Amino acid sequence: MPNQCEGTPENASRILGFLQEALEPDAGLVLVGGAVRDRLLGRGGGDWDLATALLPEAVMARAKKAGLRVIPTGLQHGTVTVLLEGRPVEITTYRGDGTYLDGRRPESVRLGVALEEDLARRDFTVNAMALPIEAMGRSDWREHLVDPFGGQADLEAGLLRAVGDPLARFQEDGLRPLRACRFAAQLGFGMEPGTLAAIPQRLEVAQKVSVERVFQEMNKLLCGKDAPVGLRLLERSGLLDLWMPELRPLVGCVQNRYHDLDAWEHTLAVVAAIPAEPVLRWAALLHDLGKPGSRSLGPDGAAHFFGHEALSVRLAGNLLGRLKISRALLEAVLGLVRHHGQRPSAQWGNAACRRLLARLEGDKVPLDTWAELRRADIRGRKEPSEAMQQEFETELQRIRQLAETKPPLVARDLALNGTELMDRLARPGGPWLGQLQAHLLDQVLEHPAVNNPEDLARLASEWLASEALRARE
Repeated sequence: MPNQCEGTPENASRILGFLQEALEPDAGLVLVGGAVRDRLLGRGGGDWDLATALLPEAVMARAKKAGLRVIPTGLQHGTVTVLLEGRPVEITTYRGDGTYLDGRRPESVRLGVALEEDLARRDFTVNAMALPIEAMGRSDWREHLVDPFGGQADLEAGLLRAVGDPLARFQEDGLRPLRACRFAAQLGFGMEPGTLAAIPQRLEVAQKVSVERVFQEMNKLLCGKDAPVGLRLLERSGLLDLWMPELRPLVGCVQNRYHDLDAWEHTLAVVAAIPAEPVLRWAALLHDLGKPGSRSLGPDGAAHFFGHEALSVRLAGNLLGRLKISRALLEAVLGLVRHHGQRPSAQWGNAACRRLLARLEGDKVPLDTWAELRRADIRGRKEPSEAMQQEFETELQRIRQLAETKPPLVARDLALNGTELMDRLARPGGPWLGQLQAHLLDQVLEHPAVNNPEDLARLASEWLASEALRARE
């Protein structure tokens, strides 16, 4: 259960100070893990992870005596949840972990160990610090930190380092290597060489992690402030091949004269250039998956990528389906990937612009969302000129103005629906009706003024006559 740490440090100090009083002075109550790290970095939000010297039964008894609601959420691991001003706060007894057999969780835990032993079981030094609750509100709170593994120094150096032996840490929990890459992306940190070198040696443990957890971590990584850092670490460590092998062929895939970056580096540049929102970041990561498989050389030796959008959609669908993402996210990402290659220009007429709007509408892709990916794709090119960017913004404005007129874009926008068309033509339904509606929509996209019952009925009769003639030939 998450412990949402909202509000100011002063509020946190007040609320947790009340808990400290409720549990009495001998509780040894400390803030641990990411909450301490984020406080040192001046970052808000996150979770309150609390640890105590008290056994779970004592925590429950003392909290109830103080009138607090207590939930026994994980007694076997020494964890109870206390509700403080409506916020659930997890409190775990100092513990040591037993043997890990499944690559995710210890088979047993030892309660009542010293605080330093509790910190020693954690993943990275920047997450292995503790702050006594009574010191939280003090101006010299940093001087009271418990930091046995040099977490403060690694924070200052911008470095992720495993606690103790990285091979042992990654053997215990296969999710930790991916978490390391995710933290690097979120914090903009590098990875200590020994920690990075240990990841390829523990890929068989990482492979045990459920795809649902992999997706959660990847989602956080992609939305990190420096996602390319995390993605490069995935590629260097072998984790990329483990869960997203479709991305590997992008590395070293030489593009054409419009790009000075290979397809992988271009992808990272697009990810960096787009807002940190899941649909956009996933679309940026996957938009060019089909380039290696569609690459060909023209007579002049220039590279071409004909049809790479369709191949990208297929590969992206395979990858995201394997990660068991939600249907809504899958459809939103694939819609963007399918249409990312559309490049409106001054040569486009209004009909071409309306057809683009129709394609986006058909896949439920908002115009502004598509525009974000196009902008990022332009920025990821070889020295994107100001003129290229300005041309796109000019054409985008024209398309927006057309969209504001609410032109008919899909079959349901036609002035005659399917039943009315069957009545007008005195014909029962069948495959012909869908073909007719597609033809009428095409005519309306070209000339919106014909979207009225009389003109559509005329066009429908003409189409039917031409189809009958074609059938006799």
